[in-house]
Amino acid sequence: MKILFAHADYLNYRVKERTKFAEEVGEDRKVGNMEDPLIAFTCVEKGDEELNGIAGEALAEIKDVADRVRAKNIALFPFAHLSSDLASPTFAVKLLMDLENRLKAEGYLVLRAPFGWYKVFEFRTKGHPLALLSRSIPNRTKQSHSPTSE
Repeated sequence: MKILFAHADYLNYRVKERTKFAEEVGEDRKVGNMEDPLIAFTCVEKGDEELNGIAGEALAEIKDVADRVRAKNIALFPFAHLSSDLASPTFAVKLLMDLENRLKAEGYLVLRAPFGWYKVFEFRTKGHPLALLSRSIPNRTKQSHSPTSE
Protein backbone atom coordinates (compact mmCIF):
# COMPACT_ATOMS: atom_id res chain seq x y z
CA MET A 1 0.00 0.00 0.00
CA LYS A 2 1.20 3.45 -0.84
CA ILE A 3 -0.14 6.65 0.70
CA LEU A 4 0.62 10.22 -0.35
CA PHE A 5 -0.37 12.64 2.42
CA ALA A 6 -1.29 16.27 1.85
CA HIS A 7 -2.13 18.48 4.81
CA ALA A 8 -4.49 20.97 3.21
CA ASP A 9 -6.61 24.02 3.89
CA TYR A 10 -9.48 22.34 2.04
CA LEU A 11 -10.48 19.54 -0.32
CA ASN A 12 -13.35 19.64 -2.81
CA TYR A 13 -14.25 16.86 -5.23
CA ARG A 14 -17.02 15.98 -7.66
CA VAL A 15 -17.36 12.69 -9.53
CA LYS A 16 -17.46 12.98 -13.32
CA GLU A 17 -17.60 9.49 -14.77
CA ARG A 18 -17.61 5.97 -13.43
CA THR A 19 -15.08 3.32 -14.40
CA LYS A 20 -16.00 -0.34 -14.73
CA PHE A 21 -14.73 -0.76 -11.14
CA ALA A 22 -16.78 2.06 -9.60
CA GLU A 23 -18.48 1.45 -6.29
CA GLU A 24 -22.15 2.29 -6.11
CA VAL A 25 -22.70 5.60 -4.34
CA GLY A 26 -25.67 7.79 -3.59
CA GLU A 27 -25.98 11.37 -4.75
CA ASP A 28 -24.72 12.54 -1.35
CA ARG A 29 -21.26 11.03 -2.04
CA LYS A 30 -20.88 12.28 -5.60
CA VAL A 31 -19.78 15.66 -4.25
CA GLY A 32 -17.67 16.18 -1.16
CA ASN A 33 -15.69 18.79 0.66
CA MET A 34 -13.73 19.10 3.87
CA GLU A 35 -11.97 21.95 5.62
CA ASP A 36 -8.51 21.49 7.13
CA PRO A 37 -8.05 17.83 6.12
CA LEU A 38 -5.13 15.51 6.10
CA ILE A 39 -5.71 13.96 2.67
CA ALA A 40 -4.53 10.36 2.34
CA PHE A 41 -4.23 9.60 -1.37
CA THR A 42 -4.30 5.82 -1.00
CA CYS A 43 -3.29 3.08 -3.42
CA VAL A 44 -4.02 -0.50 -2.39
CA GLU A 45 -1.60 -2.92 -4.05
CA LYS A 46 -1.92 -6.55 -5.06
CA GLY A 47 0.48 -7.75 -2.35
CA ASP A 48 -1.71 -6.17 0.33
CA GLU A 49 -4.33 -8.86 -0.28
CA GLU A 50 -2.00 -11.47 1.22
CA LEU A 51 -1.13 -9.54 4.36
CA ASN A 52 -2.72 -9.96 7.75
CA GLY A 53 -3.04 -6.68 9.60
CA ILE A 54 -2.58 -4.33 6.66
CA ALA A 55 -5.52 -2.17 7.81
CA GLY A 56 -3.98 -1.83 11.26
CA GLU A 57 -0.62 -0.81 9.81
CA ALA A 58 -2.26 1.73 7.51
CA LEU A 59 -4.28 3.08 10.43
CA ALA A 60 -1.10 3.48 12.50
CA GLU A 61 0.63 5.39 9.68
CA ILE A 62 -2.36 7.69 9.12
CA LYS A 63 -2.67 8.37 12.86
CA ASP A 64 1.07 9.07 13.12
CA VAL A 65 0.96 11.66 10.34
CA ALA A 66 -2.31 13.14 11.64
CA ASP A 67 -0.76 13.53 15.10
CA ARG A 68 2.36 15.16 13.67
CA VAL A 69 0.34 17.78 11.76
CA ARG A 70 -2.40 18.00 14.43
CA ALA A 71 -5.20 17.02 12.03
CA LYS A 72 -8.55 15.69 13.22
CA ASN A 73 -10.14 15.65 9.73
CA ILE A 74 -9.04 12.83 7.44
CA ALA A 75 -9.94 12.52 3.75
CA LEU A 76 -9.41 9.03 2.31
CA PHE A 77 -8.96 9.50 -1.42
CA PRO A 78 -8.48 6.39 -3.60
CA PHE A 79 -5.55 7.09 -5.90
CA ALA A 80 -4.51 4.19 -8.14
CA HIS A 81 -1.81 6.32 -9.79
CA LEU A 82 0.75 5.53 -7.08
CA SER A 83 1.37 1.97 -8.29
CA SER A 84 1.06 -0.25 -11.34
CA ASP A 85 0.45 -3.38 -9.25
CA LEU A 86 -3.11 -2.80 -8.02
CA ALA A 87 -5.21 -4.93 -5.69
CA SER A 88 -8.59 -6.15 -6.82
CA PRO A 89 -11.22 -3.40 -6.67
CA THR A 90 -13.33 -5.47 -4.26
CA PHE A 91 -10.44 -5.81 -1.81
CA ALA A 92 -9.44 -2.15 -2.16
CA VAL A 93 -12.96 -0.87 -1.41
CA LYS A 94 -13.28 -3.20 1.61
CA LEU A 95 -9.92 -2.01 2.96
CA LEU A 96 -10.80 1.66 2.48
CA MET A 97 -14.16 1.13 4.19
CA ASP A 98 -12.39 -0.64 7.06
CA LEU A 99 -9.94 2.27 7.40
CA GLU A 100 -12.82 4.74 7.36
CA ASN A 101 -14.58 2.88 10.19
CA ARG A 102 -11.40 2.52 12.25
CA LEU A 103 -10.57 6.21 11.91
CA LYS A 104 -14.09 7.20 12.94
CA ALA A 105 -13.82 4.89 15.97
CA GLU A 106 -10.63 6.76 16.91
CA GLY A 107 -12.54 10.06 16.89
CA TYR A 108 -11.54 11.46 13.50
CA LEU A 109 -13.97 13.17 11.15
CA VAL A 110 -13.60 11.16 7.92
CA LEU A 111 -14.51 11.87 4.31
CA ARG A 112 -14.03 8.87 1.97
CA ALA A 113 -14.12 9.76 -1.71
CA PRO A 114 -15.79 7.17 -3.96
CA PHE A 115 -13.63 4.40 -5.40
CA GLY A 116 -13.46 3.87 -9.16
CA TRP A 117 -14.77 7.23 -10.33
CA TYR A 118 -13.01 9.89 -12.37
CA LYS A 119 -13.16 12.97 -10.18
CA VAL A 120 -12.56 16.67 -10.47
CA PHE A 121 -10.79 17.67 -7.28
CA GLU A 122 -9.10 20.68 -5.79
CA PHE A 123 -7.04 21.19 -2.66
CA ARG A 124 -4.51 23.65 -1.33
CA THR A 125 -1.62 22.43 0.79
CA LYS A 126 -0.64 24.30 3.91
CA GLY A 127 2.99 24.62 2.81
CA HIS A 128 4.69 23.66 6.08
CA PRO A 129 7.56 21.11 6.20
CA LEU A 130 5.20 18.16 6.84
CA ALA A 131 2.47 19.28 4.42
CA LEU A 132 3.43 16.59 1.87
CA LEU A 133 4.63 13.15 2.93
CA SER A 134 4.55 9.67 1.47
CA ARG A 135 4.48 6.26 3.07
CA SER A 136 4.79 2.69 1.84
CA ILE A 137 3.21 0.17 4.13
CA PRO A 138 5.92 -2.55 4.15
CA ASN A 139 5.37 -6.27 4.21
CA ARG A 140 6.03 -6.55 7.95
CA THR A 141 3.17 -8.86 8.84
CA LYS A 142 4.03 -11.69 6.46
CA GLN A 143 6.58 -14.15 7.80
CA SER A 144 9.56 -14.63 5.55
CA HIS A 145 11.25 -17.98 5.59
CA SER A 146 14.85 -18.26 4.59
CA PRO A 147 16.47 -21.53 3.71
CA THR A 148 18.66 -23.03 6.38
CA SER A 149 21.62 -25.27 5.87
CA GLU A 150 21.92 -28.43 7.88
